[in-house]
Amino acid sequence: QLQLVESGGGLVQPGGSLRLSCAASGFLDYYSIGWFRQAPGKEREGLLCISSSGGITNYVDSVKGRFTISRDNAKNTVYLQMNSLKPEDTYVYYCAAESGSTCAGPFDSWGQGTQVTVSS
Repeated sequence: QLQLVESGGGLVQPGGSLRLSCAASGFLDYYSIGWFRQAPGKEREGLLCISSSGGITNYVDSVKGRFTISRDNAKNTVYLQMNSLKPEDTYVYYCAAESGSTCAGPFDSWGQGTQVTVSS
């Protein structure tokens, strides 16, 4: 089981950008990594996933064209580039690892989350 740590969250104005990082304690070569978000009292929402082979899965339409997932296996890190941020993007963002290559789950290892707040 991997240990995952998210970073890069914070306060940003509408229309701004953030890049979140998901750093793993071990090699990511054989893991798929997904980005999720959740607000208190609401269901967790899957956003994007990148497979062990580099394939990308889009779970929702709300972030298409604005969010981009990428991975750097040499650094054991997965990124979420978020552009054109909106107030409705205010959530706690999580990354999670799947021991597979399909992004279909289950995701067994989760980070602690990083808060993203979009407000003027």
